[in-house]
Amino acid sequence: MFTTLLRGPKGLIGSAALVALSLGTPALAQEQLSIATGGTGGVYYPMGGGLAEIINGHVDGYSATAEVTGASVENMGLIATGDADFAIGLADTVAQAHSGTGRFDGQQLSMVRGVASLYANMVHIVALEGSGITALEDLRGKRVSIGAPGSGTEVNTSAILEANGITYDDIEEQRLNFNETADALANGDIDAGFLSVGAPTSSILNLSTTQDIVLIGLTEDELAAALDANATFAKTTLVGGTYTGVDEDLTVLGIPNVLTVSSETPDDLVYAVTSAMFGNIKELQAVHPAAKQTTVEFTLDATPVPLHPGAIRYFEEIGAEVPDRLRP
Repeated sequence: MFTTLLRGPKGLIGSAALVALSLGTPALAQEQLSIATGGTGGVYYPMGGGLAEIINGHVDGYSATAEVTGASVENMGLIATGDADFAIGLADTVAQAHSGTGRFDGQQLSMVRGVASLYANMVHIVALEGSGITALEDLRGKRVSIGAPGSGTEVNTSAILEANGITYDDIEEQRLNFNETADALANGDIDAGFLSVGAPTSSILNLSTTQDIVLIGLTEDELAAALDANATFAKTTLVGGTYTGVDEDLTVLGIPNVLTVSSETPDDLVYAVTSAMFGNIKELQAVHPAAKQTTVEFTLDATPVPLHPGAIRYFEEIGAEVPDRLRP
């Protein structure tokens, strides 16, 4: 479904176009676009793949590919270097990149712009039944997956633990992606794992069909501490029955996921992609139910960085009121 990209000096060009050009055959070359996503066990990859298919079907002159990456932190770097044309990232990571704070202290990526807020992640803290882990404090001294290197999950995990007085010195941290975390739990290689991801996610769904799992809830005080520490967190509800064996509603921390682009990307391209995505949103929803949250209203409420002028052009064209805080 997805193809390997051949990179040129400026954009990207498809291999078929290169062959046509080398033979001197008249051909309308399509410019290749890359969409940086995350691991295959999360939601970024299918969402990025769905967006790529929308671009391929509805944006003339362009062909897009979803790429597997280390997710949010890495993706912001790919936008900055021009190695990705579009990228998905957690709102706190995107905000830190744009402002040069947190993980991006001393390396501000002021070119990062928003296109849309796609959906909200839920921070899952997963353990197996019988592990004895029923609360955040129980993680002390345990083997804990804090998320893949360069992922938004790791950023979220650090914020939640530090806000509640737990450091990496208090746990045996392992940096695993979603599928690796689920496999390590099933194999007994770790005791618990953090996954900041849209619900339901395939890695936990698959784990819950073979193992009895528990999702660790935070107390009101723990939730409040995390909310105070990270302005992009919000309380949300993981509905009971989402995963096998997890029958009760659970209050968890949620955080938006943002489709981003560089400020140097042409306005017409960003306008065309924004228009195609919202104009064919049912195609994205058919790929993953998380896209049911992908609305103009959610974008204008949840996006933490200025929008690209091409996206603003689309929103104004449909009559939406873009707040001043989202204008570059």
